[in-house]
Amino acid sequence: MFKFGTPREARGLFSNNQGHLNVKQNRIPEKVKRIHLIAICGTGMGALAGMLKEAGFEVTGSDHHVYPPMSTFLAERGIQVAKGFRPENLAHQPDLVVVGNAVSKDNREVVRMFEMALPFCSLPQALNRFFMHGKAALTVTGTHGKTTTAALLSWVLSIAGLDPGFMVGGILKNFNRNYNIGTGPYFVVEGDEYDTAFFDKGPKFLHYTPSRAILTSVEFDHADIYRDLDHVKKAFHDFVTAMPEDALLIACDGSPTIQELAAQASCWVANYGFGDGSPWRLEQVRPDPPWTQLEVTARGEPFGTFKTPLMGRHNALNALSVIAVAHDLRIPKDLVSEALKTFEGIKRRQELRGIKRGITVIDDFAHHPTEVRETLAAVHAFYANRRIIAVFEPRTNSSRRKVFQTAYPNSFDDADLICIRKPPMLHKIPTEDRFSSEQLTRDLVNRGKRAFYFPNTDAIIEHLVHVAQSEDVILIMSNGGFDNIHERLLERL
Repeated sequence: MFKFGTPREARGLFSNNQGHLNVKQNRIPEKVKRIHLIAICGTGMGALAGMLKEAGFEVTGSDHHVYPPMSTFLAERGIQVAKGFRPENLAHQPDLVVVGNAVSKDNREVVRMFEMALPFCSLPQALNRFFMHGKAALTVTGTHGKTTTAALLSWVLSIAGLDPGFMVGGILKNFNRNYNIGTGPYFVVEGDEYDTAFFDKGPKFLHYTPSRAILTSVEFDHADIYRDLDHVKKAFHDFVTAMPEDALLIACDGSPTIQELAAQASCWVANYGFGDGSPWRLEQVRPDPPWTQLEVTARGEPFGTFKTPLMGRHNALNALSVIAVAHDLRIPKDLVSEALKTFEGIKRRQELRGIKRGITVIDDFAHHPTEVRETLAAVHAFYANRRIIAVFEPRTNSSRRKVFQTAYPNSFDDADLICIRKPPMLHKIPTEDRFSSEQLTRDLVNRGKRAFYFPNTDAIIEHLVHVAQSEDVILIMSNGGFDNIHERLLERL
């Protein structure tokens, strides 16, 4: 059985096949004062840096791209960040080096780290050792919905006075940050299926041993590290089958894949969703702007009516999973209701960026075909009788590949006008594997949609300035900054 803070090599999950890799260095010393983070400006690494600083460690870091908002975030906390990866960044001989998962073994600092025989670890290892050890882990995992669900669960625990520790992949507006050390007995962590580090190619979530876990969805994604759906399922299989027997898995009932995986778990399992036989069931989801009303039953009996500012069927399911966990933690129903009503959401998830000339501009992180479809359906239902303009940038390692070429055309049915950008950084994808925005546009037109292809962001802004009308809702979807299209569009409008 996996235990808190157990190094991966002790679990047999670490392989010394990296050439010059010294397995003995992959450890955290008993006494640590100075910690250096390589690739500190990532969302997770920046959060870890902030937590370590608050915990009293001397923290430094380095990154290739150092710019706001992360550079500002780190500077405000007195964390020194070197621009670029250089051997001299380790001259102060830190007691521990945390290596981000975007860093390769050929990185100049990594090479120097090995030469100096400095102890090193991954982000999950550091999180386990310094912040999760001795606490009950509440892990939220799945292809979609992790960030929103983990953030909402963290807020529920906070409203209940439990002061949870948490690390989430987005900025919680209620806290204006994505982490908290916490003094309470629980730690909420977003269980990412992406690989851990160059020296540990297993998914991050295998480092966590949850007392309760939420599994929202399992679909093919991350085409840069997973071969196919079976490969993804294997990762989630390893997660659910490693859960302790006395743990609780809250599993979404709408996915045969999840039900297949849940059947293999040796822990307690409770389904949630719209299924007749699920212990936790949504009887009704009703848009009632600015709220979404939820009618919930538990084991066939009325449980309560809740309302949340979150839009869409997918967010109703996210909220239901949190209600189920909160009930298991014996959190009073009225506090759960208050938390759902007062949850302000996450930056870049259905975030209202502004209204100009009566035109509403919304930012969302959607990039997978399922996320695009569900987000558009949510916005369409919430803004009934208004024209929905979808603006999409395929930017992830998966969406820039043709693996979803035939899936995307079915994702835009709830949009009235569609703007598709050429994928950025296509040169990083082999020619034969590249996604075609032109082909997606043609496929959408063949489905009777008003769809347009654009080679760059400037062209999209110019088009929108001329075609957008009062009462339109412009939904901009990308997992990146999209050339600051939101602010630039609002300024032009």
